[in-house]
Amino acid sequence: MKNFFLVICALLAGFQVIANDFQVKSPNGKITVKVKADENISYSVDFGNSKVILPSTISFDYKQAPPIRKDFSVISSEEKVVDETWKPVLKRYETIRNQYTSLYLQLEEVRFPKRKINLEFRVFNDGLAYRTEFVEQFTSHQYELMDEISNFTFAQNHTCWAVNYGSYTTSQEVESYERKINEITDEMVIGLPMTIKIDDNCYAAITEADINDYAGMYLKTNKTSNGLTLRTALSPRKGEKEDGVKVIYTAPHKTPWRVILIGETPGKLVESEIVQNVNDPCEIEDPSWIKPGISAWDHWWSGEVKMEQEVIYEYIDLASKMGWPYMLIDWQWYGPFNQTDSDIKTPASQINMPEILDYAKSKNVRCWLWMYNTDVFRFDFEEACSLYEDWGIAGIKIDFMDSDDQEIVNWYHKVVKTAAKYHLMVDFHGAFKPDGWRRTYPNLMTREGVLGNEYNKWSLRITPEHMCTLPFTRMLAGPMDYTPGGFLNRNPDKFENTVPAQVQGTRANTLSQFVIYDSPYLVACDHPENYYGQVGEDFLKKVKAVWDDTKVINGSISEYITMARRSGKTWFLASMTNSFERELEVELDFLGDGNYRMISFADTEKTKENAEIAEQKETTVQKGDFIKIKMVPGGGFAAWFENIE
Repeated sequence: MKNFFLVICALLAGFQVIANDFQVKSPNGKITVKVKADENISYSVDFGNSKVILPSTISFDYKQAPPIRKDFSVISSEEKVVDETWKPVLKRYETIRNQYTSLYLQLEEVRFPKRKINLEFRVFNDGLAYRTEFVEQFTSHQYELMDEISNFTFAQNHTCWAVNYGSYTTSQEVESYERKINEITDEMVIGLPMTIKIDDNCYAAITEADINDYAGMYLKTNKTSNGLTLRTALSPRKGEKEDGVKVIYTAPHKTPWRVILIGETPGKLVESEIVQNVNDPCEIEDPSWIKPGISAWDHWWSGEVKMEQEVIYEYIDLASKMGWPYMLIDWQWYGPFNQTDSDIKTPASQINMPEILDYAKSKNVRCWLWMYNTDVFRFDFEEACSLYEDWGIAGIKIDFMDSDDQEIVNWYHKVVKTAAKYHLMVDFHGAFKPDGWRRTYPNLMTREGVLGNEYNKWSLRITPEHMCTLPFTRMLAGPMDYTPGGFLNRNPDKFENTVPAQVQGTRANTLSQFVIYDSPYLVACDHPENYYGQVGEDFLKKVKAVWDDTKVINGSISEYITMARRSGKTWFLASMTNSFERELEVELDFLGDGNYRMISFADTEKTKENAEIAEQKETTVQKGDFIKIKMVPGGGFAAWFENIE
């Protein structure tokens, strides 16, 4: 009897361990996530034989309550497999597959106050996402969250590409520098996405998705670790210091998804759709009015600001001649901005808005309007949106928020939902990174939050290395309004800051950006006279802003990338390189059956002396052919393929 009792105790003890330890695998079995909930809440991630994340804890610190950190019991657990498809409005793929294995845990503190939380993990074939739900328990008690401390512990001192904003008040326009994880210092405020090379056959990237009534997430070094652990750090609320309150909420409430993209190559990270998949489906009943496309941009880039009627007509004509659906009327259309008397409903005295919009309509072009965020705050925004709809405005570009604290995040949601009510598309500048919410509200077309082309006007920072880093870092979060299209191309050693603005890199490099850089609202930056009759004009008339298929052919972070995109039956291929000359061999295995006419734009030997030179060439190719892409320093390649059988 005594031995039987010991056996029963041993079995019960074993059951308790099993009940607190969980393992969930991706549908293809390559990714394994282990979750433990007892003394601490922790998780770990393996990709085959690669250790992506070692056991890392999840916890929350409060101003007026004990931390949520340890001593939890599992009330219930549920595992399920989901495999579904959906059609995006703003697309890189005609159909997106949402396939994952989920683990849903209901947890309760062992000791008083016995708070309950739910923890959900979704494990995809190309990564994972997890979030915490705070359960409604103590009526309407308001919680003041000081920080969410989710750790990411690495097995080795990996190479990473990390952007340091240095502050939580930021337009998120900084380079991602290559560094080691232990080189991230206490003073740094690391933005997302952050990309990590785990080993030669495993790359990962950390970001977040579905930020709703919460603060944006950054990464800081964990001082208690050996330098190989990073932790989440939330953006402080307005008026709070870094160690102050970050989020105020009433349960039930959910954190955003903490996302880890994983793939054998950096290109697999680019192809991932996890960030959109974990967001809610589209809530706009009929989104057919949302029309992606390329836009002309009236004057800001190509010279001094001239808010004049004739100048606006010039850019409307450009959009019309190029077959672009949009033209952006930028700042000063309502006079001086960010002033106490700035009025986003009243055009400046020197322009006649009805005449401008009538002229645009006659050219089959619709207009977008720029505005400063404080001018939006100051007025009844819904009244302004109603007015813009009456005018026939297509969308609005709002600038200079420079924050992702809880208040601004909620303001973004209010702006986008109100704009949708009046059939207006939205482009945020001075903005925080995307989080996939465009799936839910696809009138949120694009946003900046990127060190983009505009910096060529006053800096040397838009280098070929930077351009070849963006697809593997910032673009992993979603579309970026980089504003490509500068046709005053200069070799890196001949580039100068001038007015009108030059760009580093060759003409073929500029064309490649229209294919490689995601943005459903794609703003071409240059002056009409720099496009007309120039090599590459034909390409800009042909290229699209959304795609039915996307493939990363090859790539190495900060060195080069080649991508293939399909729109209908037409394929596009583009490649760019850093400051080193490069030759790549690409198999055209993405093409369909039959012969294709390839119209290509490539660097030549002469391009080394004059970056505006590109060879436009027509060739007949078919599926399985190999082509050689030769690029000069800062060079590129762009082509489209038309089926001729």
